[in-house]
Amino acid sequence: MLAQPAQIIASSFLLAILTGALLLASPWASASKSWTPFIDAVFTATSAVCVTGLTVVDTAEHYSLFGQVVILVLIQLGGLGIMLVASLISLSILGKLSFKSRVIAQTEARAIQGFDVARTARSIVKTTLIIEATVGVLLFLRFLVGYGYEPYRALGHGIFHAVSAFNNAGFALYSTNLMDFVSDPWICLPISAAIILGGLGFPVMLQLKRHLKNSLKWSMNTKLVLAATVVLLLGGTLYITVLEWNNPHTLGSLPPADRILAGFFQSVQTRTAGFNSIDIGQMHSASWLGMDVLMFIGAGPAGTAGGIKVTTFAVLLFIVLTELRGESAVNIFGKRLSRSIHRQAITVALLGVAAVFIGTIILLLATEYSLDRCLFEAVSAFGTVGLSTGITADLPGIGKVVLIALMYLGRVGVLSLGSALALKDRKALYELPKERPAIG
Repeated sequence: MLAQPAQIIASSFLLAILTGALLLASPWASASKSWTPFIDAVFTATSAVCVTGLTVVDTAEHYSLFGQVVILVLIQLGGLGIMLVASLISLSILGKLSFKSRVIAQTEARAIQGFDVARTARSIVKTTLIIEATVGVLLFLRFLVGYGYEPYRALGHGIFHAVSAFNNAGFALYSTNLMDFVSDPWICLPISAAIILGGLGFPVMLQLKRHLKNSLKWSMNTKLVLAATVVLLLGGTLYITVLEWNNPHTLGSLPPADRILAGFFQSVQTRTAGFNSIDIGQMHSASWLGMDVLMFIGAGPAGTAGGIKVTTFAVLLFIVLTELRGESAVNIFGKRLSRSIHRQAITVALLGVAAVFIGTIILLLATEYSLDRCLFEAVSAFGTVGLSTGITADLPGIGKVVLIALMYLGRVGVLSLGSALALKDRKALYELPKERPAIG
């Protein structure tokens, strides 16, 4: 019975993907009023529901207003969590949540423990709408005043990119994504802020909302997410900016201040957002490799981001440090880490590595692209990031299927696995004798 909520979540995401694919494949969703190949519609729907941002067709040119609205709705559903939305609807209709609904909602937002699910659901939706509305207004004003858009167009672009940013989706209404705004802080910074907030995770945002000025009440999860976010953002900015500083195809042609802005913006995108203000395909291979690591790590748990999560990475790092010091217990911020968390972190990380490895191998066999490009594509899909070196649209059918599977696994599979591990607690009635193999 404990595995049932995870199964319901997985099937709900699948249902949303199939429904979205049918809508996106229809002539109403196409600007040319023609049918879209079903594999491309499934790919786009998966990318939207799994808040990834990888595309095989030009979102701005291929889809009609109806199609773009469908994508926007799928992004919002995928970002908020279908089961969390379902719980809120149940609350509105019935006036209360069933026990089953509570378990499902807690599974979707697995890092929220000890909270009233109904109140938490309302708070999450309210927080989401406030952030999206704030960023949407800022973008609307910039598009209206700075670029002379018509009011309805400025509003539409503001709302779309705000929702896409907060949900870490990376879909844009421009053929070149956000490359035309590489030097515009009034576009790049609000979008970056929305991405960072969405990537913190709802438990962190809710705890900061309640105890912003009292860090003593912050949980280990909140402290780990905040510390890792700052380190990875700054480290990513420095890494990308330094390596691309003199690259004439990316940062090299920009003024110094704009290079720093662009480097920071791309570092933010590796939090699993997927926008790009420079040509990713023209970056150095070393930059791709560093971004692979950042994309694989991702951002905070129980939020709109993907990856194995910064908490998983931090736990693994502290385990290594503890072993190097010869200590017996893993201590983080003055508290001892449960040994069950050690196993969960190792399991999630290794399964993630296995998924990326298998996906990369299949891409290498199915295409003629180099290892660095195939690896980048696989990590981006699994991490639900959406960044690409430019090969996504040219992949054969099997390549698209691989990325679809990785996006689904990255958003749903590891989520369900983490939930199952957190809910499952079986105590063995016996123990086997110990033996130590040689390690290292």
